[in-house]
Amino acid sequence: MSKILNPILTGFNPDPCICRAGEDYYIAVSTFEWFPGVGIYHSKDLKNWRLVSRPLNRLNQLNMKGNPDSGGIWAPALSYHDGQFWLIYTDVKVVDGQWKDSHNYLVTCESIDGDWSDPIYLNSSGFDPSLFHDEDGKKYLVNMVWDHRVGHHNFYGISLQEYSPSQQKLVGRPEIIFKGTDVKLTEAPHIYKMNDYYYLLTAEGGTKFEHQATIARSNSLKGPYEVHPDNPLITTWPYPRNPLQKAGHASIVHTHTDEWFLVHLTGRPLPKETDALLDPRGYCPLGRETAIQRLEWNSDWPYVVGGNQPSSEIEGPMIEEVQWDKGYDEKDDFNSNKLNNHFQSLRIPLDNEIVSLEERPSHLRIYGRESLTSRFIQAFVARRWQHFQFYAETKVSFEPNTFQQAAGLVNYYNTKNWTALQITWDEELNSRIVDLTTCDHFSFDQPLANKIQIPEHVEYVYLRVDVNTTTYTYSYSFDGKTWNEIPISFNAYKLSDDYVEGGGFFTGAFVGMQCQDTSGQNQYADFDYFLYKDSSPI
Repeated sequence: MSKILNPILTGFNPDPCICRAGEDYYIAVSTFEWFPGVGIYHSKDLKNWRLVSRPLNRLNQLNMKGNPDSGGIWAPALSYHDGQFWLIYTDVKVVDGQWKDSHNYLVTCESIDGDWSDPIYLNSSGFDPSLFHDEDGKKYLVNMVWDHRVGHHNFYGISLQEYSPSQQKLVGRPEIIFKGTDVKLTEAPHIYKMNDYYYLLTAEGGTKFEHQATIARSNSLKGPYEVHPDNPLITTWPYPRNPLQKAGHASIVHTHTDEWFLVHLTGRPLPKETDALLDPRGYCPLGRETAIQRLEWNSDWPYVVGGNQPSSEIEGPMIEEVQWDKGYDEKDDFNSNKLNNHFQSLRIPLDNEIVSLEERPSHLRIYGRESLTSRFIQAFVARRWQHFQFYAETKVSFEPNTFQQAAGLVNYYNTKNWTALQITWDEELNSRIVDLTTCDHFSFDQPLANKIQIPEHVEYVYLRVDVNTTTYTYSYSFDGKTWNEIPISFNAYKLSDDYVEGGGFFTGAFVGMQCQDTSGQNQYADFDYFLYKDSSPI
C-alpha cells in the first residue's frame, strides 16, 4: 500500500468518471470545445495514470464547429459491462442565456484505445448523462433536466429512462427520480447498486467554490431517495484553507481488492498574499483537476475517510504499484506520423489541409486559417498547462508576406482571453518581425513599444514562455542560444475559469502552436519541435 498524492490528474481534467474492468481502472474526463473529445486515463493502482484514449476523434462522432467557449463535451460517463466499454457524452451547443441546448449520445468499444462506434443519439433534455447497468440486465439513462421557463429553477431534477440495447434507443417514459437538496444545481447523476440499496450520487452547488457531491439511497431504482444523514459526501466550501478547492462532481469505484474510492473534481487556487481569504476565494489557471479519496462504510452509507473534505494525501489500495512513462516526450520532434494524444485542437479535427507531419519531415506544418477569436476553424495545436511552474518552447520557420499572417506560441484560455508571441510582417520595415498580441476580456493590445525585426538570413525563430506560478513571460531567440526576454509580465490568473466574466466557463490554460492567415492565402508555418518541461522545485 503506497501513498497517493492529490490531484492524480493535474491540469484541466474535470468531471471524472471512474470505472473498473477486471484489475484495470479508467477515468474519463470532460474536454469541452477541445478536439478530440473526452480524455480516458488508465491505471493499475489508482496512483499512476496515463492518457490512453481520446475516443471521439471523428466528425461523425463529434462536430463542434461554431460551438461556444466551454460548450462541447460536458461530463462523459464511462462504464464497462457485457464485455465492452460504454461511453455516454453530451455535446452542448448553447451555453449562455435561458437555454442549454445539449445533445446526448452513446458510443461503445471492446477495447479502451480502439476505434469507438458511431454515435447513437439518446436525448436532448439536459446534460451530464450516465448509464446504469442493473443486475437484471436492464440499462437506464439518467441525466439532469434543464428547465428554461422564466421563474423556474433551471435544474428541474434527475431523470431516469430505460435504454434498449437491441433497439439502440431509449424506451418508455422518462421519470424524475430526484429533485436534489436545497443546495440546488443538481447534476452529474451516477447510480450504483450495493447490497439492498440503489445509491444516487449527484453534484450540487455549481462547479465553482460552492461545489459538493451529494449522495442519496433508495430500495427502489425509481425512488424515493433518502439523502445521506451527513450530506454532503465531499465539499470544500466550509474549508477555505484546504489547498484542494471546488471539491464535487464525483464517482465511485469498488476495487478488485474490496476497497472503495471516490474520484472527484477539484481546483487548486494560486497562492494569495494580498487578497482576503474568502473574497475572492481564488483563481485556478490549471483548471478543474481530478483527485481521489478513500471511502469507508457505516450503516450502509459511504463516508470519505478523514471527513467530508478532500485530503492532499491518502492511503492507496492494497495493490502493487505500477508506474508508467509520461506518455509524451518533453521535447516532441514531430518524427511520428501522428500527433501525441496530449495535443488537441479547437472544436474540429485538423485535417491534412490544415496540419501535416509529412509535408516537411520532422516538422509540424500548420496552414494559416482563422484568428484566435474564431469559433469555427482555428489552426491551433495545443496542450494543457499541468504545472504551476514550467516552460514551453518551439522553433518555427515562417515567411509571411502581409500583416494578416502570423504564427507562433500562444497561451490560451478561450476566444476572449489569450496572449500570443508571433512572427508576422511589417510593411514599414519591409521585414518579418516578432510581435506580441494580447486579448483580455475581448480587449486587444499590442504592447511592444519597439518592433523586433528578424534578420533576413534567419530562417528559424525560437519562441518560449516561462510560467512561474502567478506570472508568465515570453522570450525569443534567433540562434537557440541567446534568449531575449520580452519585458512584459502577464498574470496567470487571467487564464482561468474564475477570471472570465459572467461565469459558466469550465476549461483551463493551454499552450501551443498557432498559424493564422486572414488574407486567405493559407500561408504555412513549420514547427521543428515543441517542448513542455516542468520546472517546479524538487
